[in-house]
Amino acid sequence: MRAIIHGRVQGVLFRDFTRTYAMRLALLGYVRNLWDGTVEVVAEGDRQALEGLLKRLYVGPSSARVEKVDLEWSEPSGEFSSFEVRYR
Repeated sequence: MRAIIHGRVQGVLFRDFTRTYAMRLALLGYVRNLWDGTVEVVAEGDRQALEGLLKRLYVGPSSARVEKVDLEWSEPSGEFSSFEVRYR
């Protein structure tokens, strides 16, 4: 799953929020801020767990304001061994 989250999502602990939930759901992948003010999430794992994370992404942490989520589903690449915050 690849999601691009739009709104007030940088500078509000969105990456840490995402990593925490992804790890609880045993998902693999990463979250990072993009240059245009959005947040990118790439996650692999059980479909039900991915959908659980997606529900959280639509809400975000209490200080965020999610306006839109662009979503793409694809086959897992198997390239990830953990879920991490990436810095560019």
